[in-house]
Amino acid sequence: MSNLRHERVRELLKREIGEAIRREFHVNEVGLITVNDVDLGGDLRTAVVFISILGNADQQKRGVNVLNDNRIRIQGIIGKAVILKYTPTLKFVTDDSILRGNRVLQIMEELEKNPTVPPAPDAGK
Repeated sequence: MSNLRHERVRELLKREIGEAIRREFHVNEVGLITVNDVDLGGDLRTAVVFISILGNADQQKRGVNVLNDNRIRIQGIIGKAVILKYTPTLKFVTDDSILRGNRVLQIMEELEKNPTVPPAPDAGK
């Protein structure tokens, strides 16, 4: 299968899974769930769905559990919306890359505010 087709199917699944989650689950119950990415297997039979959940710790834990408990139902919705030979088996995983990125930025800010190494003297003076 071409990379372009694989990429298009991946983007389509990402959009449709996000829509299904928004329609099927109330924010108060599971927090605000965002589909960040979908890692699609080469044969299109499996898909790891990377999600982030905005909400308190309880909502985040419940959100992942609710998605995994309702995986078959979500796959059914996706199967009707996206016509493929096989509907991929979904696996929901919390994507902490945004949190890690924010932490790196926070560390960089702290280093800029409190440099431990004195600045180098200007060589041009």
